[in-house]
Amino acid sequence: MTLNNLDLSLQFGQFDNLAAHQTLLTEAKVTQWIKHALAVDAEMAVRIVGVEEGQALNLQYRKKDYATNVLTFNYQQEPTVQADLVICGPVIEREAQEQNKTLEEHYAHMIVHGTLHAQGWDHETSEADAQEMEAYETDIMAELGFADPYAQD
Repeated sequence: MTLNNLDLSLQFGQFDNLAAHQTLLTEAKVTQWIKHALAVDAEMAVRIVGVEEGQALNLQYRKKDYATNVLTFNYQQEPTVQADLVICGPVIEREAQEQNKTLEEHYAHMIVHGTLHAQGWDHETSEADAQEMEAYETDIMAELGFADPYAQD
């Protein structure tokens, strides 16, 4: 497998338990997770935010008044992907606990998921698209050494 080039900016907002998230999310790990999901070179920013910032962005850009796990802002797909991923740390932490996953495993999945969205993958248009995207995410997660993110306990 040939991994594509990535220019990454990893940023952190303010929220409770921030230090644990910063320790877990090294630039090397985040780069590895993104590169495994890239089909072309990319320039991406990944910002880990708290609930307040995540909710404000979700309301402003999607008209949904709650913090969601990952927001993808896709500016360009070719010849280079240019995108921002905004990931709500407290939501990822809560979902990981609810799904009996490690925090690292759920972050990896949401970063892969957001990276695929940045390249035009979609799971909301049709069931077939959702199944195709989920299968691809499962393959990428396996390459990274993680379990199927959609497997039910």
